[in-house]
Amino acid sequence: MSKSIRLSDDAYERLEAHKREDETFSEAVLRLAGERSLLEIAGILSDEEACALRDAVAERRGRRRDELERIVDDVSEA
Repeated sequence: MSKSIRLSDDAYERLEAHKREDETFSEAVLRLAGERSLLEIAGILSDEEACALRDAVAERRGRRRDELERIVDDVSEA
């Protein structure tokens, strides 16, 4: 069974950009949306692993924020 959905041009272009040559749009949506629910993967990390992952994500976000602020400053000065 198939369903038709409407996508804006922007959404279609983004999906098309992420679609691999060897997959259908349906396969791309399943891959990008994830085939598992969050409930299925809950508990796969130990508390220690989850904490380490949380810290790594926070650190990366901080570095990215600093990098973006530097870019904004550079562009503002130009």
